[in-house]
Amino acid sequence: DWSATAIAANPGAIPDPAGYFAGGYATGYAIYGTVDKFVFADDSRTTLGTGLSPVRTYTTGMANSGTAGYVAGGYNTVWAMLDSVEKLSFTDDTLSTLSAVLSGTRHGLGAMANSGTAGYICGGSGGANLTTVDKLAFADDSMTTLGTGLSAARNYVAGMANSGTAGYLGGGRASGTVTTVDKFAFSNDSRSTLGTGLAAATYWMAA
Repeated sequence: DWSATAIAANPGAIPDPAGYFAGGYATGYAIYGTVDKFVFADDSRTTLGTGLSPVRTYTTGMANSGTAGYVAGGYNTVWAMLDSVEKLSFTDDTLSTLSAVLSGTRHGLGAMANSGTAGYICGGSGGANLTTVDKLAFADDSMTTLGTGLSAARNYVAGMANSGTAGYLGGGRASGTVTTVDKFAFSNDSRSTLGTGLAAATYWMAA
């Protein structure tokens, strides 16, 4: 009942909770821009009419839950590295390209998100492995680079988050494959490195 005094206004479209898979590298050396959507209520899949532009692989993704998803960096079809970030609006499944870009072109990145506040795009390779952590403010989609990056330059890392508290970047390749897990406190973006890392040195994993 939108006339109830407890509700100030109709909030507009409320999207069905869903998850999205975007881009990637497939057999036949094809790089895809396809975006598949899975509705959580019934696990049904649809493929969006408009996909990533440019198509990309070795990329990373994160979400501002309930609002939008983001896909950043990677390689395009001619194996040029990208610094662009695409945004998927959850209200209408439209895609747009942000005016803000990563601090450099790179692939093999990891990402984590503090929903409602900011997302972080971490590490990767821009020709050499990087410690870089770029921060995307969800309020205005502006990009900054943290003064403190990863504890060591590495690519093919995996990221996860305890939204509202901290994000974690694990594994990857530095001079060799590592077990390292770095923790970023969302309250002040400070970094620490966990005393206990992965059970085995690993890269190309998921988190």
